[in-house]
Amino acid sequence: MGWGTKLALAHAMAVLGAVFSLVVLIPHPELWAGLPGSNTAFQVAMQHGGPLHIVLGAAAMLAVGQAAFGWRRTLVWFGCATAISLTMELLGTGTGWPFGAYAYTHGLGPKVLGRVPFVIPLSWYYLGFSAWLVAAVGLRRLGVKAAWPAVLLGVWLLMAWDLVLDPAMAHPDLPVKFWVWHERGAYVGMPLVNLVGWIGTGLLFIGLGRALWGDDEGLERVPVALPFGIYVLNVGFGAVLCASVGLWAPIVLALVAGIAPATIVWWRRPVPPDPQHRSGDVADVRDATVLPER
Repeated sequence: MGWGTKLALAHAMAVLGAVFSLVVLIPHPELWAGLPGSNTAFQVAMQHGGPLHIVLGAAAMLAVGQAAFGWRRTLVWFGCATAISLTMELLGTGTGWPFGAYAYTHGLGPKVLGRVPFVIPLSWYYLGFSAWLVAAVGLRRLGVKAAWPAVLLGVWLLMAWDLVLDPAMAHPDLPVKFWVWHERGAYVGMPLVNLVGWIGTGLLFIGLGRALWGDDEGLERVPVALPFGIYVLNVGFGAVLCASVGLWAPIVLALVAGIAPATIVWWRRPVPPDPQHRSGDVADVRDATVLPER
């Protein structure tokens, strides 16, 4: 079991723990308040539990990237994602552009310039990288080798995650709110411009990260089940929180816009080479694209 798999499993456990805490433990302290050490454990969880699953998700995708593409390419993508997303988040929390007027609470730990939690750029990185890998590998299996369709699909999948993330994490009925909106909008109380901001931010860092690579060499080594699982898990995280506060429309939209297309391209198995073309020509064998099975 490689580091990517180990860290992805740790990320999954942390996500499940966060969901259980937000849906069960925090709203119902009578279930645990009398247990020995429960108050200390609760304080530790409140201080460190929020950022933990984000850090583990980013670590898992760094490991997946390093194994498939090497450290140089992986860090180029990581740098584009974190620098661009942090810049956009600082603009957003300072000016209200491009996401709308909002502010982060203290639920995600220390903040850059007192406004954006340090872990937020990491979340943009690992979900954006996961979404692009699912799109790129899936479209390659469908015979689409051009770079821009994978970039656009990756951006779309990233935005679909926010269809459940924002309504859940800022909902007034959630026991811990991670950010608050200073304006009301048409999408479950959230301004629609937020989704436009997500698309623009994703397009900037996914497009730039892919452009700086120049090609997709190493894509055939990606164990696509890992980024697909991380993507589905995180959409599911938002969906469960939405369900806990009675928001059903965002769940349906995220399933249709995110989970469905991601599953379609992930499920497509690679087409095996035609035996009639295996004439012993070394160039034919070398040029064949063989993608990993799930």
